[in-house]
Formats: sequence, C-alpha cells, structure tokens
Amino acid sequence: MFYSVALIAYLIDNVFGEFDGVKFIKHPIVLMGNYISWFQKKFYADSVVQGGILTVSLVFIVYTITSLLSLIDSVLVQGFLASFTLASKMLFDSVKDVITSGSLEEKREKIAMLVSRDTSSMSNSDVNKAAVETYAENLSDGVIAPLFYLVCFGIVGAYVYKAINTLDSMVGYRNEKYENFGKVSAILDDIVNYIPARITAVLIAILFASKKALGEFNSYGKKHESPNAGLPISSMALCLGVRLGGPTLYFGKLKNKPYFGDGRINIENSDVVKSISLKKNLDIFLIVLLVILTLLF
Repeated sequence: MFYSVALIAYLIDNVFGEFDGVKFIKHPIVLMGNYISWFQKKFYADSVVQGGILTVSLVFIVYTITSLLSLIDSVLVQGFLASFTLASKMLFDSVKDVITSGSLEEKREKIAMLVSRDTSSMSNSDVNKAAVETYAENLSDGVIAPLFYLVCFGIVGAYVYKAINTLDSMVGYRNEKYENFGKVSAILDDIVNYIPARITAVLIAILFASKKALGEFNSYGKKHESPNAGLPISSMALCLGVRLGGPTLYFGKLKNKPYFGDGRINIENSDVVKSISLKKNLDIFLIVLLVILTLLF
C-alpha cells in the first residue's frame, strides 16, 4: 500500500493546491484535457467505437507514463507527482470564492466556472444550491476517489482514475453530440466512482455526526440519474437540513431533477459556509488516518 505517498500528496495539495502562478509546471489534468480536445477535433464521430478509442488511448498513455514515473525510488517525488491528482484546496477555495463575492451577479459569474447549468437567471438560493452540490459531489471526484486509488495502486491508479474522470467531464454527457461518443467514458466513470462515492457519503454523515444522513442518504441518492453523484449530495443535504436538486435550468431547458433531502428549499449563504466547514474535520481525519497507516505498515 502507498500510505506515505498519499500522506505527502495530501499535505502538498492542502498547502500548494494547483501550484497557481508557477509557470514551469503544466498541470497533468490540463494535458489530459488538451489530448481529449485534440482527439475530438481530429477523429470525432457519432460512434461508440470512436469514443472508445479515445478512452482506451488516453488511459493507455497515462498508464504507460505513470508506470515509468512510479519507478522513481523516492517517496517525496511520488508524493509530489500524486498531489496533482488531488483537488481539496482548489475545491474549497473555489466554493468559498462564490459565497464571498459581493453581488449576486458576481456570485453567478463565479459559480458559472464550476457548474454546467445555466447561471444567468439564478437566484441567490440557486447559486448557493449549486455551490453546495458542487462541493459535495466533487469531494468524491476530486478528493476521496483519487486518494482511494492512490492508496490502493500508487500514482498509476490515481492518474488512471483522473484520466477516466476527465474524459467523463468532457465527453460523458447524455446529449446528441456525446450520447454515443462518450458512452464508454461515462460507463467507466460510473464503475471507478462506485466505491469512492459511497465512502464520501458515509464520511460526510459521520463528520457532521448525522444519524439521519447516515441512514437515509442512499434512499435519496439512488433517485439521481447517476449511480454515484446523488449519494454525497444527498448526505450533505440531510446534514444541512435542506433540499438539493429539484428543477434546474440547463441552457434554456428545464430539467426536473428529483429532490435530495427533505429540509428547506431555500439555500442560504450560511448553508454553503457550513458545507465547506467540513474540510477542517475531513483534513484531520484523513491525515491522522494516513499517519497511523504509514506507521503501522
């Protein structure tokens, strides 16, 4: 197991985040995104096979490169490389930036950088709802899932996970353009997120000390069209005493999503503050856990 590498990676990410401002560091996830964009421009077709080639080719490239990098015999170097797969600080800072914006228009502009829904006519409650949902869902995608695969399989596992997750975020949509092309990516993403999403939902409930969330997150979460995304969102909603989800506007089209949770519909700024306050206890829990596992094994 790679406990010490995961510990170093988590600490580096929480101190330095995305290494913004460091010109000579090109974030690996950006490079993956560039490859996906290049492939689409050259080889896009409304075809499951063509989309499958994209998925297999990127995963193969990432697997090959990280397998070579994994041969570097240094825990510090491995931890540094692994830190790029985590997004704990970036996620926290991005959501915090939304609620500290001065006007509603500023809040709309900030949340538009984090979500794919229509933000132009959002109310303050809508913005806050999107912020809480983004934080809960991305705790799994950006923190728990890569950390899980890092602990189990080292930097190879963490980077292969991020490759699949990046593919899903760019082409894994159920629309006319990507229904077929992104199908393989979407299915793979559902598979690799199955365990991490459930771990995340349980952790949210435990760290907020909510028996209600622990007992009911699955019954609400399974209403989501994704087998995974609704679980941490539902757990967070139950902990905050609010209802997330519901009718949501996606670029002119109203999507009647189910509600997650059974509390207030109006989401206040304080609800967003409370949701991201989870980070402190989560950091303590994960760091202590990784320290103990490193010392024992």
